[in-house]
Amino acid sequence: MFTYKIDEELQLKLVESKDAKALFKLTNESREYLSEWLGWLDSTKKVEDTKAFIEMSRKNYAENKSLSTLILYKGEIVGTAGYNSIDWTNKIAYIGYWLGEEYQGNGIMTRVAKALTDYAFYELQLNRVDIRVAVENKKSRAIPERLGFQNEGTIRQAEWLYNHYVDHIIYGMLKSNWTTSAQ
Repeated sequence: MFTYKIDEELQLKLVESKDAKALFKLTNESREYLSEWLGWLDSTKKVEDTKAFIEMSRKNYAENKSLSTLILYKGEIVGTAGYNSIDWTNKIAYIGYWLGEEYQGNGIMTRVAKALTDYAFYELQLNRVDIRVAVENKKSRAIPERLGFQNEGTIRQAEWLYNHYVDHIIYGMLKSNWTTSAQ
């Protein structure tokens, strides 16, 4: 079972079936807020949908394809974060995350993204970490910028969000830059 202690307040833990109700509740409570930037909410209408996500996530983890964790803040589930995918051939992890609306503004996601980057470089021995963010999602963009990730360009119409396309910025960090700039 994967767990990763970030600090006294924060921990990441592999998502489990027993977490489905709590995770669905958090998703549902933040649905309107999250829907501005997350396109998967329409396919998460009931606890069973969250259970299916968890099963898929655990299968992908077992196959070494991705890592989906719960963010525990003071012992409470406040969001999810992890590697949406891991490209072992090219040694790249792609970080994704979301946080419940009421937990914004506590520096949680910056600490989580830093921990996931550390883990990718020092535990998994990867060479690169990417974070893709919608251009207009200022709060989410602030996270890789705060951590010193480089803006490597924009992908036009990268994602369909309900009734429109959004462009994405790709932020990248190389292991060689992380050791000198982010510690």
